[in-house]
Formats: sequence, structure tokens, C-alpha cells
Amino acid sequence: MNKNYYAILMAGGVGSRFWPVSTSSFPKQFHDMLGTGETLIQKTFSRLSKIVPAENIFILTNERYNDLVFGQLEGITRRQVLLEPAMRNTAPCIVYAALKIQKENPDAVMVVAPSDHWIEDEQAFTNNIQTAFDTCENEDVLMTLGITPSFPNTGYGYIQYEKGVESEVRRVEQFTEKPDYETAKSFLERGNYLWNAGIFIWSVSSIISAFQKLAPNMFQLFDKGMESYNTEAESEFILENYPKAENVSIDYGIMEKSTNVKVLPATFDWNDLGTWGSLYDKLDKDMADNAVVNGKTLLLNAENNMISTSKDKLMVVDGLNDYIVIDKEEVLLIYPKKKEQDIKKVLQQVKDTFGEHYG
Repeated sequence: MNKNYYAILMAGGVGSRFWPVSTSSFPKQFHDMLGTGETLIQKTFSRLSKIVPAENIFILTNERYNDLVFGQLEGITRRQVLLEPAMRNTAPCIVYAALKIQKENPDAVMVVAPSDHWIEDEQAFTNNIQTAFDTCENEDVLMTLGITPSFPNTGYGYIQYEKGVESEVRRVEQFTEKPDYETAKSFLERGNYLWNAGIFIWSVSSIISAFQKLAPNMFQLFDKGMESYNTEAESEFILENYPKAENVSIDYGIMEKSTNVKVLPATFDWNDLGTWGSLYDKLDKDMADNAVVNGKTLLLNAENNMISTSKDKLMVVDGLNDYIVIDKEEVLLIYPKKKEQDIKKVLQQVKDTFGEHYG
């Protein structure tokens, strides 16, 4: 494997729309959400290790998840786990990781990938990342992978790329945040728009140069720590300085402002597993379109339900249609599928009423 290939596995999110399975103390990336025998972070690490040496895969996560990371990823070392002492979105942790990697290997190219996506065709994923690595080794570009839209989804950002180009790698014209339905529909009609999957590829020199130009204050904050990176002094520097970083995403802080961005339309199927509904879409269904994770179920006059419970629990459901039914130890959620986007608000109400223990 190419020793210049690195990966940043983003594993700091809470995944509150997957409550009550996903909680702030045990978020969704550390669960086997699809009942496959592997958690999402384990699956992502395995997928990345098909092209990136396992020792060059760094896990970026909140310090509270340190034990979960080491408990689930066998064989990783302390060097590979970058702990965020405060939640500051994606730009700060990416420049921190890039500087740390640059100090170790100035010739590095890196892929940044969320830990909770579901990708079935892993060979196609590997091929796409290889194409992106090859591009970034030869050009000063910031790359992203885009997903060909299958319907006018209003929950994703969109990437507009240059039309009339034969190359499989296209120049990005603009990013658009989550649009309304009519706008999303017009994007699909135009034909040169992709969903933003949040997977980025670049050389360390290109991304660091972008931070120097577009986010100089953030660059300077983390550049001060170069002497401490990859030494025992690193954790003390990060603990003191990380909370001072601006809370901003890599999309807004860098990608949307850069003029050297390219996109590769992905050739693999993709699901960001952001909600119970997106999980329902990926699961096998019974004859009545019920999707069940774990447990044993007797379903009578029940259709289009998303049901999840513990492995040996028997659940009997009669006369329920289009619902999310999640049984998790101290919490039972029975909620209309069409209102799944409100689960985040419900979780806040639960915390306000019954305390943080349930969230």
C-alpha cells in the first residue's frame, strides 16, 4: 500500500435523530445499526483500510468517546486517535489533523470520511478514492465525491459542476445548502448537480494552503502547535487551544470559498444514515414493507414500519402503519415515520422534562 495515503475518519457526532438508540454518551457510529455484526465505525475503518494503510487511518472524535474507539477498533494506537476537547464543527479538526499529518509526511494525500455512511459497493468506493488520490497528487485541488441524485431531496446540500466536460473529474461551479423542494427539483432537471456526501480528498499541502488563505486565524491557532504535534506535549496544546477555534464547517469555511475545487461523481451506492427513515430505506423488508432490526416480531395488520429492539426480545405489533418503533432499555419510542425530522426536538423535550440521563 502507498505510505503517502492517509485517512481521517470523522467520528465525533451525536446522531440525535437516531435517538433513543443513539445517545450523547453512545452515538450511532458505535452501534450496529443494520444488524450486520459490525458497527458503523468498524465498517468504515475496514472500507478505508482497503486503500489506506491501517496505521495511517486517524480517528477524529470527541474525548468522551475515546474508550469506545479503542474498544471497537482493534489494533489502533494512541497516535491514531485525535481527541477534540470541545465540539467545534469540522474545519478545526481537519486543519489540526492536516498539520499533524504534514509534520509526519509532507507528501501525504488524505481522504476525510464520516464514520456513519453506508456504502455497499466497496470496490467502487476504493476505485473512486484512487482516482481522487491520483488527481490530488498531480494537481493543487480540493476534491469531493458527489452522489448522483435519485430524487429531489431537501435534506442534502448540492454541488453544481461544469457542464460539457468529458473528464470524469469535474470543476465545481458552486455549492448550495439544503434547498427547498422546487429548487431541488430544478437541480435534477438541469442534470449537472450532485448531492454533497461530505467526503473530501486533498494533499496536505493543498488543504493547509487553503486554510492559510481563507481561514488565517484558524490556521495560525493550530500552526502554533507544530512543535508539539506527534510528541507528548500535543495533548496539552490541544486542550488549551482547541476550544479557542471558530465553530465552522469545512464546507462553509473552505470549500465554498475556494476556486480550485473539483468533484468526482461517485459510482457507488450511498446512504448517509441520517434518520430512521434513511435506515428503513436500506433494510430488507417483509411482505408488508416492515423493516426489523434484531429481535423477534409477530406483526399483524402492520405495514411500512421501522422496528428495532434487542436481539432476543419478542415484539408483537397489531394495527400499526407507518411508524417508528424503537425499544431501547429505559426508553420506548413509538413515533410517526412522517415526523421523523422532529425526533431531535422531542429528544430536547425529554432532556428538559426528565433530565440528560435519557439522552
